[in-house]
Amino acid sequence: MTPSLEKLASKLNSLPGIGRKSASRLAYHIVSMNQAEVADLIKAISDAKSSLKLCPVCQNYCEGDICPVCSSSGRDRSVICIVEDPKSVTAIEELHEFKGLYHVLHGVISPMDGVTPEQLKIKELLSRINSSDGGAKEVIVATNPSVEGEATGMYLSRLLKPFGVKVTRLAYGLPVGATLEYADAVTLSKAFEGRTEV
Repeated sequence: MTPSLEKLASKLNSLPGIGRKSASRLAYHIVSMNQAEVADLIKAISDAKSSLKLCPVCQNYCEGDICPVCSSSGRDRSVICIVEDPKSVTAIEELHEFKGLYHVLHGVISPMDGVTPEQLKIKELLSRINSSDGGAKEVIVATNPSVEGEATGMYLSRLLKPFGVKVTRLAYGLPVGATLEYADAVTLSKAFEGRTEV
């Protein structure tokens, strides 16, 4: 591999979810594209980077003054779903089930990685809940079921209780079609904790 191809592959490899082999394949594909296609790719990346900003309400990415979810009159403003990142908003929106609003933290508390609550969008959340026009009655903590996600959820729960809002957590447990004998202990434990009446 030439030095320039190696550099391109290295940059692609630094992206999340792109391993060394995938980065190499992508690098070879990009250099095989014609100049117009490469220019379009560069422009798409540049345009996205320069036009996206954080919504002043929910901290999700937007291109206007406020994101489409926050500006929609059809959303339930009494429910706010807290997520770790903008990708989580997209995943939930694709279900077409949740009709409330969001708040994006842009990470989770992780002392091992040097991420403290002050580095997340928690102050903006508290300000939003505290505002007279907030109207939030329920806050759903939808952080990932990791140690850091759980710790962040507990931290947020303690912070939000004094505001008089109901704080709930997404249920975790067995996926549809799973077999009990193959479930790990944590998943099985969470399934028992999150059981519902039938």
